[in-house]
Amino acid sequence: MEQFKGAVAIGFLRLFACLPFALAQRLGALVGWAMYQFPNREREVTRINLQHCMPELEPAERERLVRETMIQSGRTFAESACAWIWKPEKTLKRVKQVEGEHLLHEALDGDKGVVFITSHLGNWEVLNHWYSLHCAPVGFYRPPKLKAIDDLLRRQRAQLGNRLAPSTREGISMVMREVRQGGAVGIPVDPEPARKSGEFVPFFAIQALTSKFVPNLLKGGQARGVFLHCVRLEDHSGFKVIVEPAPEAMYSADAETAVASMSSVLERYVRQWPSQYMWSMKRFKKRPQGEEEWY
Repeated sequence: MEQFKGAVAIGFLRLFACLPFALAQRLGALVGWAMYQFPNREREVTRINLQHCMPELEPAERERLVRETMIQSGRTFAESACAWIWKPEKTLKRVKQVEGEHLLHEALDGDKGVVFITSHLGNWEVLNHWYSLHCAPVGFYRPPKLKAIDDLLRRQRAQLGNRLAPSTREGISMVMREVRQGGAVGIPVDPEPARKSGEFVPFFAIQALTSKFVPNLLKGGQARGVFLHCVRLEDHSGFKVIVEPAPEAMYSADAETAVASMSSVLERYVRQWPSQYMWSMKRFKKRPQGEEEWY
């Protein structure tokens, strides 16, 4: 049964990748619109998260954001399918703008390891190809449940000489070793960690359990931190990559200070492009002691 599910899923991805980019995006948007129309986990989690994180919005305005988020998520899925199946060169033609590219090269030209910090905003699959074009990083990722999809992603995400490290004990060791040796790694920092691996810090004025992994790698200037995001252009013609150095507070030896600083940067990006964030992620599943669960 798992092999059948894997074959169907890969066939579905290849279907999107066979289409012209604009048509794939429109079909993805249609899938997202359909997901908004009918009850499903992604829609309900998105609604719950936005109710807590953006209480200042009027109910009708917030519901419009739920709808737009689902549509944008559909676009992200379609674009990602193309990025997984296409040759990287074809995907990279869709990167129309880059802001702060010199900051990337300054970090790579230094004598310390570099930690590229990202989140589930915009399209991280396109971003993977873009930063792999400039170096040979180790990308930290959470393996999907279907083996066929995991096999595909391991192969397609590593076409430019980069390597992948799953979110396992071995993968964590691989990332740490790469940084110590002066290499480059890429880490999405918004998935919720285990309680012992995170700190509760503000994210949209909500206490959110946030990983200490990246701040621990940067602590005391042991490595350079650089934020990388790839957001969709308003006309849907392609993407803009944004490069930004980690703030000084992220190098603090105090874990709460460093993690809170990282969270603040991520919030700033999400507030600027709220519908492009993956609000369907159970970002706030673990709550501080005494608080009720959300989901």
